[in-house]
Amino acid sequence: MAATAAAKPPAPPVAAGPGDVSEVELSEAGSPDLGSGSGSGGSGRSAAEYSGWVYHIGVNSIGHEYCHLRFLVIRGRTVAMYKRDPHDTPGLEPIRKGAVGHTLMVEELGRRRVNHGDVYVLRLYNRLDQTKKGEIACATPGEARKWIEAFEQAKQQADHDLMRGVTWNRLQNENEINLDGHRPRVRRYAQGLGKLVRIGKGPEMLLRKSSDLRSQERVNTNFGGYTGDAFEAHEWRYVRTFNGIRIFEDIANPKGGKGILLKSVGVVGANPDTVFEVVLNLDKHKRYEWDMLTADLELVETIDGYCDVVYGTYEPKYLNWWKGKNDFVFSRQWFRGQDGAYTILQSPIGHNKRPPKHGYKRTKINPSTWEIRRLNISGSSPKCVVTLMLEISPSFWGRWKRTHSSNFDKSIPFALLSQVAGLREYFAANPALTSDLPSTVVKSKASEPLIIQSELEDSEPDDEFYDALARGESFEDEDSDDDDGATTPKAGKVKLKNVSWALAGLALKKTKALVETSELVTNSSPVTADPSHFHGTLRRAKSENDPNSWSAPGGEKFMIRGKTYLTDYTKVVGGDPLLKLIAVDWFKVDERFDSVALHPKSLVQSEAAKKIPFILVINLQVPAKPNYNLVMYYAAERPVNKDSLLGRFIDGTDAFRDARFKLIPSIVEGYWMVKRAVGTKACLLGKAVTCNYLRQDNFLEIDVDIGSSSVARSIIGLVLGYVTSIVVDLAILIEAKEEKELPEYILGTVRLNRVNPDSAVSI
Repeated sequence: MAATAAAKPPAPPVAAGPGDVSEVELSEAGSPDLGSGSGSGGSGRSAAEYSGWVYHIGVNSIGHEYCHLRFLVIRGRTVAMYKRDPHDTPGLEPIRKGAVGHTLMVEELGRRRVNHGDVYVLRLYNRLDQTKKGEIACATPGEARKWIEAFEQAKQQADHDLMRGVTWNRLQNENEINLDGHRPRVRRYAQGLGKLVRIGKGPEMLLRKSSDLRSQERVNTNFGGYTGDAFEAHEWRYVRTFNGIRIFEDIANPKGGKGILLKSVGVVGANPDTVFEVVLNLDKHKRYEWDMLTADLELVETIDGYCDVVYGTYEPKYLNWWKGKNDFVFSRQWFRGQDGAYTILQSPIGHNKRPPKHGYKRTKINPSTWEIRRLNISGSSPKCVVTLMLEISPSFWGRWKRTHSSNFDKSIPFALLSQVAGLREYFAANPALTSDLPSTVVKSKASEPLIIQSELEDSEPDDEFYDALARGESFEDEDSDDDDGATTPKAGKVKLKNVSWALAGLALKKTKALVETSELVTNSSPVTADPSHFHGTLRRAKSENDPNSWSAPGGEKFMIRGKTYLTDYTKVVGGDPLLKLIAVDWFKVDERFDSVALHPKSLVQSEAAKKIPFILVINLQVPAKPNYNLVMYYAAERPVNKDSLLGRFIDGTDAFRDARFKLIPSIVEGYWMVKRAVGTKACLLGKAVTCNYLRQDNFLEIDVDIGSSSVARSIIGLVLGYVTSIVVDLAILIEAKEEKELPEYILGTVRLNRVNPDSAVSI
């Protein structure tokens, strides 16, 4: 395959005094280059190489912050960090080196300002000891996503080697350093580097150099009206077109809100990462080009990496619905899904730093959300579907529909809905922003004399990569020349099928009887698991509207992978769950509560439970004050087939479980902004948050630490504010990745009906 060197950024300016680590002006960075190479670590397995420019950020031994531009290479399970591109400097020694192991976790900390540039930071840590941690950053969300995939591949390689009997010291405590503390200047490599995410406006050259790496990833072709993995309660009806943008009204009964929901939908000629950065950018000169309402914004407060508060003013020159000058304050909260789609929530709030301004009338901006997702069309330039949804007064909307007066065209809701049209035209007029810049470099590695290969493949590395990040940075920065040569590999063909997934589901979904035949030992006598014999602290619902209770719905409202998913990506309607939900516990605790099943008063320790062949315990640990534990108990009435997917999950490695344990959420009833925040997309929990597994006797417990992720904490905080008024459905399943494992089946479901935090039982 053709080889082209990855683009190199120029050396950043140095501003360092005696004893200081030089600081780097954020100017350029790149996403990982993907290539194929030889096996790593003696596994004999074909391994890809990922390489590219990243930022290594931290605090040195005298307490000074640093941000160093580094070239990162991942080959197989080995990782190396260089000051320059080693492909251009044969024989260059890495300044850090090590291996990736299954204990690595990567947490996205969100956006952060470093040296006058906005970056998205990732925290890398050992899940067995979270004091071992470090931080890196990347130029764009797209680059970050590809680095995440690169480290996930390395973790899979490590797990593969472990299963083959290749051993090395994965956790050598004497070599692990607290990445938050002072670090000696020892050059090492660490195990477990996983995700790099850098998002934000950044310098223009950084954006130019950013590259949206395309490894031939499979995508869901259901990009029309259906965008999630669960059915939504909205019923959208087209009502009008403004500036080429369609406007829809939700005509379903608005049980979860007081207003009418409207949305504008348009196709923007750019990738979602770029659109997201433009929407969040506060530069008024750029916003003047597409935003007629909220262009004059200033940052009031940064809550965390995923939430801030902004203040804006508006002088009505075009929307003369207002009589004078107006100002407003609203919060912005954003999330990125595992599928690369973005959600931004905007809500009017008050803030003591921005009281009403003299001469201005304080106005409330309508609660609204942005949803930005890639439109996957093979062979075309990047496009994404942008949706802006907002809540409007029923009386105002009703008057407009009855009279079709022009007042709506001069209102705040109209100005917000028009932002989609403004974005579309903004990108059309700036073609440099619309293309996916090349970053993928496919190289033949047979003759490349990289130090990472010669040093790390000949011997088993003992250091973990977060250890390497912990060691002190060098005090010098070296220049490097630009080399813009880069090639983009041929995009993988995506077969699109314009078929109804509902009809396909009738023929392709696996019935419960077939699932039981493959997953359970059907020639054994079943043990009846009657929920009435088991009593958790949260009671079972007596009726559909019974509050503060649980029930076990069917799987027909969820979409799962069908038999032909690996070829046409078709999803089908889920069937009945394989396991039976027998009880739910709702606890409150001062500290995180692990290993619930081992508690003497646990349902699993009862005599009735010990007779059940297998129990799956899902312990959702909810961070709050106090902390909560939602514990669900699922029973198999027959023994599990050891060779089945479920059997391999139960007795498999933690790495295998992390890569397969999947949850699909769906807010059935509740405030519409909570619905948009939670979404309906399936989530691999092991990749999103820390999951700890306890396998003993006849049960497997999965402790899901929601507090281990900044994003998850932010979302759950929003949900807890409305928890007494929402109905949520959850589906649990094991992701099928091989043809023999398809179609998928639902392991278990639960419906939580308006759960009251005050009813949680102390334990």
